[in-house]
Amino acid sequence: MLPRVGFAAKKAAPKPENVLTPDAAFERLMKGNARYVAGNSTRHDFRHQREALVQGQNPFAGILSCADSRIVPDYAFDTGRGDLFVCRVAGNFADDESIASFEYAVDHLGVPLLMVLGHQSCGAVTAAIESIKDNTTLPGHLPSLVTALTPAVKAAMSEPGNLLDNAIRENVKLTVEKLKTATPIIDKAVGEKKLRVVGGVYKLGSGKVEVVG
Repeated sequence: MLPRVGFAAKKAAPKPENVLTPDAAFERLMKGNARYVAGNSTRHDFRHQREALVQGQNPFAGILSCADSRIVPDYAFDTGRGDLFVCRVAGNFADDESIASFEYAVDHLGVPLLMVLGHQSCGAVTAAIESIKDNTTLPGHLPSLVTALTPAVKAAMSEPGNLLDNAIRENVKLTVEKLKTATPIIDKAVGEKKLRVVGGVYKLGSGKVEVVG
């Protein structure tokens, strides 16, 4: 697999400001979102960051986001290059590949925080709801998305309120739990309090990320 580079040799972190506790990483992430919502995003010096990042990376958070083009984690949290380790898939659910990617981030890069980031009006969740309610099969490889999102949709069907909004939140909560309990790497880091796994829903109108507990 991928070699242990940088952290295995205990070399200096390319971005020392990214060496944070899980709680501090969460606080930094949410402060960045607050700046984004207020329109006060930082002007990032990408040119001078490149040299430091040639030798490695030490992102302070991992984000499991939907592939929706309206959701850009680096912008939403006002971060620069080398700050976020991002995996994206329509429906922001955790499959073997994304879990393996986050295992690498946690074990090799020392990432102290993972966030599952859903969003309003998710097309993947909408498609899953329609497929389940109408008992229809979507074309191509789309049924794999429906299969992954079915537990969240079925859980939301028993809840009062808007089915789509509830299913989006349920999907985030179920995915957070799946990541927290992923053996043998992520669950161990959570148990040792070296890692925190949280959930959020991005509001399209405001850009605000609402924490899902």
